[in-house]
Amino acid sequence: MAEGPILNRRDFLARAGFGGYSLIALADAAPQNAAPEPREPARPDFGRIAPPQAAFARTEPHLRLVDLETDVVVAGGGLAGVCAAIAAARHGARVVLLQDRSRLGGNSSSEVKMHVVGANQHTGRPGWREGGLIEELRLADAVNNPQRCWELWDLLLYDKVVSEPNITLLLETTLCSAAVRGGSITEVAARCDKSEHIYRIRARIFCDCTGDCRLGLEAGAEMRSGREARAEFGESLAPEKPDGLTLGSSILFTSRLYHNPMPFTAPKWARKIGKQQLLRRPVDSWEYGYWWIEWGGDHDIIGDNERIRFELLSIVLGVWDYIKNSGDCPDSEYWAMDWIGMMPGRRGGRRLAGDHVLTQQDLMSGRFEDAVAIGGWAMDAHPPEGFDRPDLPPNTTVSPPEVYDIPLRSLYSRNITNLFMAGRNISASYVAFTSARVMATCAVEGQAIGVAAAQCVASGIEPRALARDQGQVARLQEALLRDDQTIKGRPNRDPLDVARQATAIASAEAGSAKAALALDGFTRDIPDKRGDPVEVHHWAAPVSEGRPAWIELRWDKPRLLREVQITFDTGFRRQLTLSAQEVQNINLLRAPQPETVRDYTLTCRASDGGDRTLAVVKNNFQRLNRHHFDPVEAQSILVEVQATNGDPQARIFEIRCYA
Repeated sequence: MAEGPILNRRDFLARAGFGGYSLIALADAAPQNAAPEPREPARPDFGRIAPPQAAFARTEPHLRLVDLETDVVVAGGGLAGVCAAIAAARHGARVVLLQDRSRLGGNSSSEVKMHVVGANQHTGRPGWREGGLIEELRLADAVNNPQRCWELWDLLLYDKVVSEPNITLLLETTLCSAAVRGGSITEVAARCDKSEHIYRIRARIFCDCTGDCRLGLEAGAEMRSGREARAEFGESLAPEKPDGLTLGSSILFTSRLYHNPMPFTAPKWARKIGKQQLLRRPVDSWEYGYWWIEWGGDHDIIGDNERIRFELLSIVLGVWDYIKNSGDCPDSEYWAMDWIGMMPGRRGGRRLAGDHVLTQQDLMSGRFEDAVAIGGWAMDAHPPEGFDRPDLPPNTTVSPPEVYDIPLRSLYSRNITNLFMAGRNISASYVAFTSARVMATCAVEGQAIGVAAAQCVASGIEPRALARDQGQVARLQEALLRDDQTIKGRPNRDPLDVARQATAIASAEAGSAKAALALDGFTRDIPDKRGDPVEVHHWAAPVSEGRPAWIELRWDKPRLLREVQITFDTGFRRQLTLSAQEVQNINLLRAPQPETVRDYTLTCRASDGGDRTLAVVKNNFQRLNRHHFDPVEAQSILVEVQATNGDPQARIFEIRCYA
């Protein structure tokens, strides 16, 4: 067989369709595409993490000791940790991201294959899909991975992280200790047995995104686990007495249809499953299953992980044996399992204690001055015994009436002064945790603490000082809103956004979608229960070939501009996730979202009366685009839309302008 040329990383990413992943939001000069030709990224500094002359550690004579200095350490590379690291890095902080697996993504990775859900409850709360970094990731995955390959989701997350020059990524590296002085973490140690290194990492701010509070555990942070008594927080959904029980773990599998009969023989240790055990757990689809194969919530969910793995595998194989060999599912003859997870996807665990404990009442009606993110998944209780309680439904849910706020005070430790947390380990009661634990909510929490961590570093303060300073909180909220994070009911009030002093006119206005709404400070419509807008916060106008739509911002006097930021519509009323379950892919588009503006130009009229092209964008699929250019004194700017990705209307939620 003839050998082809060896591809470097740039060529591989370009041929695989990954060229736009790390370049989607910038248009540095005109003309410029949203997905320009791939360019060689700054390579990670491998000499920094594996210096050839590093000395051996005194306590580990075969492991080399590497000292690292940074601004922020993020422990845990699930979606909370990935978003925390990217957000902190993009806001100027130097970050070290520790992940104990070979890939990023946690339960969303190819090791577990759990689809990412959040405030929109699959399709139960249409219109409330999260914005910000998780939307950026979902959109890139839908466009570049229409075949729904989980390993390409892993690669997307890896590419996003290593393409950030401020992030040092340490995969297969486990945090193992923390040094604390005066209530603050001064350094952590982490070991990578694959590369035979021990890392000693000093930083100003630390973020625990491990899910199980491993960093907090090593630092001596206060934490809680299990279920609180009903009386502790007055929660009607809590048990009468406290206990140590929690949600169990799950192992998933996938299968597919073949052209010939596919036999299956279960190992001898697989459980024998019959109809009685499945009365409340239907097996009517076989391509992906089953979240309700859950076990271990009545055990030590961390310490008993090996037994939990065995029990879950025995249940999965027993259920598949029932499907294949019981005779009750004859159409399964041509189906065969093609993947089974080997890592339990963990739900429950420890939770760190913050200055505020999020509770059932907060989810039902809470409002917070220091809100930094939203949640919206139902409070979702599972029997701790999981599959071993076939007499009980696999879950019972109580849905908050609306999406809810998550306060900053639930995202930092109350006794370790420089420790943030995001993910299923935030400061929450067990009842609130059953909602806030889902991965899209973890992601927006991660984005919130990443920006907060960078702000703490820049301001020389600790998390509690930030939360107690109204001006600092407002600055944090404005930074998050600028990055497309949703904070319930809070509009853009950024004093640096000179678009707020402009007047908007447009080629046309479709119904109530007036041009002025692109300046009203909100970047999403407020939906009713069907997903239809009851509050409109976007401009829309018809667009077709040869008949562009345009919106213009005019000032009463010229304004100095260096940046224009545009937020487009990406179809929030639909679900958008990577899932192997066919029912979840109904009306889910693995492609550019049709509402999104595809081709547009950005121009300005300068103070001398001349027109200047600032950006020319083709094939855009992202929601948030930022355009940077040489300073210009502008009387007006104009966004002309030539095409969308299929919708007959051009829509823009917000235009911001900065000097």
